[in-house]
Amino acid sequence: MSAGKLDEIDRKILAELQADGRMTNVELARRVGISAPPCLRRVRTLEEAGYIRSYHADVDARELGFEVQVFAMVRLHSQAEADLAAFENRCRAWPLVRECHMLNGEIDFILKCVAPDLSGFQSFLTEQLLRADNVASVKTSLVIRVAKDDPGVPFDVLEERLRRNG
Repeated sequence: MSAGKLDEIDRKILAELQADGRMTNVELARRVGISAPPCLRRVRTLEEAGYIRSYHADVDARELGFEVQVFAMVRLHSQAEADLAAFENRCRAWPLVRECHMLNGEIDFILKCVAPDLSGFQSFLTEQLLRADNVASVKTSLVIRVAKDDPGVPFDVLEERLRRNG
């Protein structure tokens, strides 16, 4: 089901939950302009359809002692599907890897990693990532600061596109 198949209320529900996943169903219903029982049914339907994948807290990594954030650009020797899948599975098992994206171009994957300190990341890099099967090279960039970190999608852009094409 594409975004175009969702009605305006469903899209409002998604936008509100993306902004604040902790609000009560009663508050959500009030914000989107419907009563609580149908709102809850819609949320359950959106969850079952896969539009809502999970709910989680946005924790401050630095406050928890994870001072280092690094992007690692990984090039593999082989891009055969089995080798790509094997690398993705490996990334899922590494706790320091928080995101793993396959790319088109010179770099096969970009990994977002967090670590308590630079030596902790360096140990992960040299003892695990660089030694992993099929890894040809890794280039890293240390994050100095984050200027923007918005989760999800820009619902205002979606609504504008739907109005134009509607």
